[in-house]
Amino acid sequence: MTDPRSSTVDDVLHRSAVRVPDRVALEFEGRSWTYAELDAATSRAAAYLLGLGLVAGDRVATVGANSDAYLLAYLGCARAGLVHVPVNYALTGSELDYILTQSGSRVALVDPDLREAVEGTRSRGNNSIEQVLVLHGTDDAVLPSWSTGDVPTIDVTVVDTDLVQLLYTSGTTGNPKGAMMTHRALVHEYVSCVVSLAMGEDDDPLHCMPLYHSAGMHVFLMPYLSVGATNRLMVRPDVPELMRRIESDRLGALFLAPTVWVPLSNHPDLATRDLSSLRKAFYGASIMPVPVLDRLRERLPELEFYNCFGQSEIGPLATVLQPAEHAERPESCGRSVLFVELLVADEEGAPVPAGTPGELLYRSPQLCTGYWEAPEATADAFRDGWFRSGDLVTMDAHGYITVVDRIKDAINTGGVLVASREVEDALYTHPDVAEVAVIATPDERWIEAVTAVVVLRPGATGDAEALTTHARKTLASFKIPKHVHFVDELPRNQSGKLLKRVLRDQLDG
Repeated sequence: MTDPRSSTVDDVLHRSAVRVPDRVALEFEGRSWTYAELDAATSRAAAYLLGLGLVAGDRVATVGANSDAYLLAYLGCARAGLVHVPVNYALTGSELDYILTQSGSRVALVDPDLREAVEGTRSRGNNSIEQVLVLHGTDDAVLPSWSTGDVPTIDVTVVDTDLVQLLYTSGTTGNPKGAMMTHRALVHEYVSCVVSLAMGEDDDPLHCMPLYHSAGMHVFLMPYLSVGATNRLMVRPDVPELMRRIESDRLGALFLAPTVWVPLSNHPDLATRDLSSLRKAFYGASIMPVPVLDRLRERLPELEFYNCFGQSEIGPLATVLQPAEHAERPESCGRSVLFVELLVADEEGAPVPAGTPGELLYRSPQLCTGYWEAPEATADAFRDGWFRSGDLVTMDAHGYITVVDRIKDAINTGGVLVASREVEDALYTHPDVAEVAVIATPDERWIEAVTAVVVLRPGATGDAEALTTHARKTLASFKIPKHVHFVDELPRNQSGKLLKRVLRDQLDG
């Protein structure tokens, strides 16, 4: 039972179920759920979890790929007053142990092929997990009991200031931290998304990016459920299959990380598939190379692109570059969304002039309340009334943000700062380059050397001199890579973020 004045995450679904009960809310691998059916299943899931002996505030980890059961685990936790802990299903060993142990999760809901891995954490010293339950696909899975039967009344008071999720950061610079997200923060986030991305019930979205990641769940699936859209869900982003689905189902909206847009832009099916139904394309979660965006827009000129930027701690959407703004500002990530206030500041927190690089700071009801059991990290992030993002950006006189780099990824070569993204964009325009990452490596003379790590297109040969000569056409001499390394692939986490710290460690080794 929720306070009649509050607005909780599960209320978002319930209101759509009251408004459009018979409309299809979700389709997944042959299963279809109307809004009324999904809302009823959420209540059954909540009752099931409470029946395990869990009480309000207990943590429930969910380890699995995209599925209808995964969504119900999140919604069921929200309705029961529990705290959902989404876990990257690719984690193993100590990385998996860390999140399950640090969060203190009492129950783990898992895909069938991950049961053994999660149960193994208990043998390695994680004593908080009391039960490991399979979501779907086995005789003892929980989904069948959530799908049918009486609809229980949930006698739990949930208010919008309660925690609903521990959203672990990607850990690109160290151990992930659990951002404590309240119902209030995420509902504000959903409203910002609906307004800034012009979401409507007729958008016909396809969802294939991981739901354990904040973008897939909180920028797209939940906001689209809030407006009553019909959502198609895929297990994962398989490029040929998602293009086939768009063509066959005449789908209209798609979010992909740049790590999926890049291979899609290079895929031969892009030239032959009828993707004319696709009206909205969203990208975010990492920086999109401008040459890749130009290639996509050339092939699909009627498609409207939205650049979405932010980070887990703010829900994660903070800024959006609208379709009409791309031509004039292709490298910008736009202006702040409805419930976000921005400031670009120096190291002391003082505002910097327009166009001057500084750290991006946030104020917003979308923000987390801090990091789970990490008071020092919380105090370091929240200072002087602002949240410090760790992103190095510029803001122009009209409020448009351009990302220069992560502060930790900027390269100090000979006392001059070089933005890795600028060098990457220059190299992406070479026809032999499929992917590139630019990092700092130790250098006796320059302290840090600009170093490019390149994945070549099929059939291309590695010619470092050709790449540096090409870069000289657009870059100052001090920005030219002093070292070029060719690799088969770049290290990324499961949400598509490039792990530059891994690259640095590999090259240092």
